[in-house]
Amino acid sequence: MDTVNGEWIMKGCARNDPKRLKGPEDLLRLVGEIGFLPLFSNEIPGFSVEERTVPDAWWTDGDGDPWAWRQILACSGDVAYGKFFDRKAGFVSKAWFPDFANYRRDGYDWEGMYEDGKMKHRNKQVMDALEPDGEMKGLELLTCDLRKKSAVAKGFEGALAELQMQTFLIMGGFRQKRNRQGAAYGWHVAVMMTPETKWGYDAVNGYEGKPEDAWRRIREQVLRFFPEAGEKEIRKVMGIRR
Repeated sequence: MDTVNGEWIMKGCARNDPKRLKGPEDLLRLVGEIGFLPLFSNEIPGFSVEERTVPDAWWTDGDGDPWAWRQILACSGDVAYGKFFDRKAGFVSKAWFPDFANYRRDGYDWEGMYEDGKMKHRNKQVMDALEPDGEMKGLELLTCDLRKKSAVAKGFEGALAELQMQTFLIMGGFRQKRNRQGAAYGWHVAVMMTPETKWGYDAVNGYEGKPEDAWRRIREQVLRFFPEAGEKEIRKVMGIRR
């Protein structure tokens, strides 16, 4: 996606392109095949949902709207949805999530990361609000409710983005708010949770090897499907700055 004169220009593909995604089932299969996939175009050509969909299908509220598909896949038991790609949204399959957790967490749990000065206090406030137990299972809260409970006055969105990049948080679904009478209203809001809440501790933390081994596997998987990608581009898309 490019911005021209303040207007979003979707890249996309032709309607008759054989690689075009036609529905959430196609997208789920593609994420399962590659293992992880950004929502929007980036430094690696072809490595996004955007580039495999028709540009005029976005934000139409129809069955062919990729923006709506993300809500469906966020609830799927096979993939996680969140800001995993340089603080931008995308999908990671259940099979590949342990490698992302291994590398992004660098051997830490969230409490240890905070104690060693590698996590901001505002991020800890968000995690405390979710009340994760010893196996990292905790509450499932709408973003607006999490904001209130965490009492993060400044930088709340930044905290969510950082925690998703570190794989401590995912968007587990989307729901509308409810009024005092229990009636739903307004836009659908992301439900934040830990991946362990969705899949269980062992499914997320059952990785082998060191964090650098996980990075090597992730990098090799990108090159398997996008052999022209350069090291600089891979690191940028993955949000690696070390």
